[in-house]
This record gives sequence, C-alpha cells and structure tokens, in this order.
Amino acid sequence: MSRVATTLLVLSALTLTGRLSWRLGWSCAHSAAAAKRSRGIIQHATDAIISTDERQRILQVNPSAASMFGTTVQAMQGAPLHHFIPRDQRQHGGNGAAQYFGSTGIRMRMKGRRTSDYAVTGLRASGQHFPLEGTISSLAENGGRIYTIILRDITERKQVQEQLEQSYSQLRELSAALQTIREEERKHIARELHDDLGQLLATLRGDLALLQRHAGHNASARKLQAGMDELLMSAISSLRRIAGNLRPRALDEGGLYFALESLRQEFVERNNIDCTLDAYEEDLILDDAYSTAIFRIVQEALTNIARHAQAGKVALSLYRQDATLHVTIHDDGRGIAEKDMDKASSFGLIGMRERVWALHGDIAIVSDGGTRIMIRLPLPPEPT
Repeated sequence: MSRVATTLLVLSALTLTGRLSWRLGWSCAHSAAAAKRSRGIIQHATDAIISTDERQRILQVNPSAASMFGTTVQAMQGAPLHHFIPRDQRQHGGNGAAQYFGSTGIRMRMKGRRTSDYAVTGLRASGQHFPLEGTISSLAENGGRIYTIILRDITERKQVQEQLEQSYSQLRELSAALQTIREEERKHIARELHDDLGQLLATLRGDLALLQRHAGHNASARKLQAGMDELLMSAISSLRRIAGNLRPRALDEGGLYFALESLRQEFVERNNIDCTLDAYEEDLILDDAYSTAIFRIVQEALTNIARHAQAGKVALSLYRQDATLHVTIHDDGRGIAEKDMDKASSFGLIGMRERVWALHGDIAIVSDGGTRIMIRLPLPPEPT
C-alpha cells in the first residue's frame, strides 16, 4: 500500500474511533463495531502511529511504533514525546504543538487543513539516532487537541541518497579530471603540429620557391611547381586550422580577451552572423584553467548557435563583479525547447555545464526571444 493511501486510511480510522458516533448518530452497536475495526487498522498498520496531547505526552502508540523505537507499547504510553523525537533535533517554530511539529520539517508541505508532511530525527531506546519522515494531524476533543503522528523509518532511503550523492560527486571530479587531461593533450598535440610539422611544411615551401627561381623556362615544370605550391599552402592552412581547433594560439600568446576576439571574428566571417564582444581586457586576465574553460564554453555556444539557432545577432558579455565573473551569451534565434536542454544527446550543453560546475560556478539557459546563457564563476583570489 502506498504511503498516501496508508496515511489516509489511518487518519480515517482515527476519525472514526473518536468522533464517528457523535457525527453520524449511529447506534452504540454500530459505533462499537466501527471503533473495533478502526483499532484493528491502527494496530496492524506498518507505519508507526503515535497520539499525544497538547503537552506532547504520548497517549497511544501501535506495535509498529514500539518496534521502530526499539521498546514496548507500555514503555511509550505516558512518556514525553521528546524521549523518542528529541527537542534538539527539531526546530522551534512558535507556540502550540501544531506549530511546533509543523516547523520540524525539512520540506514541509500542507496536505489538507491540519495535516503536513515533515522530516525529523528519531531516537531509539539504544540511543541511536535515525531519520524519520511523517505526517501530523490534529483533532479537537473535550476542549483540547489530540495530535496524531504517523512515522516511517527512512534510514535505507537516506543511505541510498548519500551513496548516489557520493557517486555523483565522484563522477563530477572524474569529468573535471578528464577535461583537464583532454586540454593538456590538445595543447601538446597542437604544439607538436605547429612546431614540427608546420616548420617542415614552411621549409619545404621555401625550397620550392628557390627551385622555381632556377627552373628556367620549362612551362610544364613551372605549372607543376605552381600546383605543388598551392598544395603546400593548402596543407599549411589546414594545419593551422587543426592546431587552432585543438588549442588556439591566441589563448597562449594574447590571453583570453584576444582569443575571444579572434573567435568572434572567425565566427562572423564563417557564418555571416553579427556578433559583438562586450568585455574589458583587464577583467579577463585569468589563469590557464579559467581561461581555457571560458573559451571552450563560448566556443561551444557559438557552434550551437551556428548549427541550430538561425540567429541574426549574437552578443557576448563578460564582466567582473567583486570576485565573480559573469558571462552572458545571447542570440536572437529561434530559442531552445526546455525538453532539449536535458537531452542525453545534447553533448554540447552537457559539456558546458560540466566545465562550469568543475569551477564551482552555476549556469542557467533560458529562451527569451532567442537563447540566453548566463554563467557565474567564482574567481580564485588574486596573488598578493
């Protein structure tokens, strides 16, 4: 039986036990049968059920409650509630038992007029604390109020949640480590391509130019040499493009601002989409990890815009505020559907989020007449 169904059934049983005869005017025989049936439901309920008076003294418990707290029904009846739900494990929220109980919840939500779900910490007879989730309701009786608490032990659920959180944290750390390794490999390969293969091609073109000056007037030879020169130039251009995609030299030679400006110009030339950069160079003097992460985020965003947005304008904005860097990327395209933001195949968005989270920042993506990506990154303290 679900938790909601159990709670409703028990509360109905409690209502029938205390007030059925008065409300409906049944005969004594019917009332006695209904009360017996209700007591049977309470006694056999799998959740713990505790009734207290306004002074939070326990009036009635079922066997499940006694078993949960590692004691007996007789030992619990008449005892103060704080023996089993310690006061130091609850938050005070004003006068009165209803407010007192209601304010104990980590995530309290009202269900009906006098019923709310909450989470507290219980104390077993052995002295062991354990997490509880429950529902509290109140009934008027003889000028006072009776409070009924229905509890469920959520120890196993909490353990599973903690294990999931630990696994999630480890995956985040692994993702950040892989991103770092990937960037280092890219930097190494780009340097090797530029320094070794690039110089080799440049030397070969120089030799070809020298050969052309001494080739005489043979038309076939000159044509062949011209074709070789075009192929060499094409190879050099491809090499620069590949090396730049692996690791933009502007990032190492001029810093983040210069790299973003070069990226912006390349984006405009390649896609014929207007793009502006609003930033101050002195705000973007960052270490390699931050510079690389921000560059890759902007690069991925511009790639997505070119592929999917159908935009006419893009605005890039980066500025510091205290010890936080704010990055905004806004286009006037067709926007992004909310269902597409969390798709498993949206590797670009996933990669952007992972880079931001690896630097302990936060990212928001909204559609507002286009797509707006807003990022906040806490910056490391500047060396003194």
